[in-house]
Amino acid sequence: MKVIIIDDDKTSVEVLADLLKNYDEIELAGVADNGTQGIALVKKTQPDLLFLDVEMPDMSGLEFLSKMGDITQKKCQVVIYTAYSRYMLPAFRGKAFDFLLKPADTRELQQIIQRFLIEYDNDSNRIVPTELSNKLLLYVNTNDFRVANINDIGMFQYNHELRLWEAFVIGHKENIRLKRTTNNESLLALDKRFVQVNQGHIINIDYLMEVTDGVCRFYPPFDRNDQVKVGRTFRKKLTERFNAL
Repeated sequence: MKVIIIDDDKTSVEVLADLLKNYDEIELAGVADNGTQGIALVKKTQPDLLFLDVEMPDMSGLEFLSKMGDITQKKCQVVIYTAYSRYMLPAFRGKAFDFLLKPADTRELQQIIQRFLIEYDNDSNRIVPTELSNKLLLYVNTNDFRVANINDIGMFQYNHELRLWEAFVIGHKENIRLKRTTNNESLLALDKRFVQVNQGHIINIDYLMEVTDGVCRFYPPFDRNDQVKVGRTFRKKLTERFNAL
């Protein structure tokens, strides 16, 4: 996704640009040092995220923020990037996405980027139109995806080593790794058949055969997965999906 910085403070730009290099999903598409250049840059690049200074030589960042609806062709989130906390309230009143104080703090920036990536990911149309509603686009990075049928997904498993979710899909010998921004909430929202049974597993209950000694047993072709345990805090939500006799 494209990011631009509009700021006349060269040092602040360099610091922020260097920190943004830590995020593989982000491409720094350009830098402008005043509002006029910034408007031209936004129109040209159509960024997804904009870091905007407040005190610039030709216009204020808050004035620039008010023009965003006229110069963007798609949704672009704006983070006000300034050394002055007094601009925080006006920034949010102007519908800024977030606020980052100079000098940029690594942890604060990380929180902003993570929140942005989650929202960006949720805004993406992962499910194709209604006539193909059983098909899902499983994004493996910003641009690439695999097409899978919901009925063919047996479960999702969190890979702690890689720090991402993976999908077990019929017809795929290897698990499909999903984007790092994918979380359990977005997976559970895909279909009512998906239910979380522990911190690291979300299963498709259509393939659940039984639970023995707290361990899930599945119908083929997922019957080899015999290490999926039902956590105590998740058991109730699982059993509520069924009529009990």
